[in-house]
Amino acid sequence: MKLLFFDFGAGEIMLVVLAVLLVFGPSKIPEIARNIGKFINEIKRASEDIKTEINREGDRIDREKRLKDYKASLEKDIEKPVEESTDLSQ
Repeated sequence: MKLLFFDFGAGEIMLVVLAVLLVFGPSKIPEIARNIGKFINEIKRASEDIKTEINREGDRIDREKRLKDYKASLEKDIEKPVEESTDLSQ
């Protein structure tokens, strides 16, 4: 039976668990597991912060581009009547 965890089989995982048990002892394993859980949560939180910051920056750039396009279209609309009025005076 193969587990989908780094392509380790059940035997290899049991061997690692047994080695951890022998090296650290049964009293330290809960503390180690707790610390590993905290570390994983911290990594998840950091990656979410990075994703949020990237999305926020992308939204800011998009807003600036739309504002620039809108200002350009307003300036273009303002120039058209001026050109039309100068054409009419001739």
